[in-house]
Amino acid sequence: MCKRNASAIILASGTGQRFRSETPKQFLKLAGKAVLEHTLDVFERHTQVDEIIVVISSEQRQLVEETIVRGVYRKVTHIVNGGFTRQASSAAGVAAIGDDNAKVLVHDAVRPLLNEGTIDRCLEALDCFEAVDTGVPSPDTVIRLGADGCIAEIPDREQLRLGQTPQAFRAGILRKAHALAASEVNLRVTDDCALILHYGLSKVHVVAGDISNIKITYPSDVYLADRLFQIRSSATAQDDSALTSLNGKVIVIFGASKGIGKYIAELSKANGARVRAVSRSDGIDVANTQEVQSVLVATVERYGRIDFIANTAGVLRTGLLAGQDDAEVDEQILTNLRGSIVVAREGFNVMHKTGGSIALFTSSSYTRGRAHSAVYSATKAAVVNLMQGLNEEYLPFNVRINAINPERTATSMRTQNFGVEPEDSLLDAQTVARATLIAFLSERTGQVIDVRR
Repeated sequence: MCKRNASAIILASGTGQRFRSETPKQFLKLAGKAVLEHTLDVFERHTQVDEIIVVISSEQRQLVEETIVRGVYRKVTHIVNGGFTRQASSAAGVAAIGDDNAKVLVHDAVRPLLNEGTIDRCLEALDCFEAVDTGVPSPDTVIRLGADGCIAEIPDREQLRLGQTPQAFRAGILRKAHALAASEVNLRVTDDCALILHYGLSKVHVVAGDISNIKITYPSDVYLADRLFQIRSSATAQDDSALTSLNGKVIVIFGASKGIGKYIAELSKANGARVRAVSRSDGIDVANTQEVQSVLVATVERYGRIDFIANTAGVLRTGLLAGQDDAEVDEQILTNLRGSIVVAREGFNVMHKTGGSIALFTSSSYTRGRAHSAVYSATKAAVVNLMQGLNEEYLPFNVRINAINPERTATSMRTQNFGVEPEDSLLDAQTVARATLIAFLSERTGQVIDVRR
């Protein structure tokens, strides 16, 4: 039998009672994937993890099996049924590991932002210790209450840590702890390290965790995790050398006669992409299904496929709604919203067999409608909801879709509505074009991608 570096036990059998959702939180979509998929990704990529054991509830077996097949998680060797408690689920996981000397990582499925560095620290510590926990300093003062409900103690914060997962063990000591616990009916512990300490089996060494490695417990945590994924992706997307991967790609850009669309076309061509750039000046209205179809079909006929589609076409009419007639209102709704719908729908029709990525464009006003641009704000909020819904529909076909959200950008449309503004107060359209192309080349999907100076 070959020697394994480490086995990872993913505890994914929770029902999420505190989350108050019919869907267990490990199966909720986050940044384009289920929470469980993000967690599996981390261990699938890590070079020192050879085996993944997923612990589930029996009711979720089919869903988990489909997730593993779809994501091609080759390291998953066992899918085992857990118990009614975390302790029982962990015991089921370690029972699937035969070698008592094996290194074992036990991790909550609902901590999808785990990084490789934390895993490295855990595994390295197992060379000297049999049990390892991860922790981060507490940013808040912690108080201990007495039986009377008053403060009994305020511990020194410097000595306190907030525990996270993974926790790491030699398999034998974890197996022994669970064997002892099986005969103790009223035992109350919160995790595996607590079991080790309860039975005095070993010291538990603590390594540094990561403040981003949050546990999704409440609905607000989903929003926070989504933003953290976005920040993480943005931090790794600054190198222009990535754009060389555009060489040979086929890109269609709607609204390409000026502004952001024009720069996307120019930057794509400069990096070797095959570009079809169209706009209203070419007789192409994004709200017209037949016209959009003609562009996409002709591109496929010429190049054999389409890899990326960007719809930068947009209309802004400022002023009080009371002063806008039906034509001005309809123009914004048709171009901004219906145009996004048409491009996304027809784009999917030509991509669903080969995969690809679609970029729609929203605005910072999507989070809160703004006076004097209420209709525009409403359409941009609708684009975000459209993207999020379509992401769910398109994901099984490997068609990614995101909404690019630039801050105030120096374009002719903005100048026409707001006049001349200080140059240093606006984002450069080339920066937005670059961010859009980097998003195309990434695995990001279902996200609002903020672009800032």
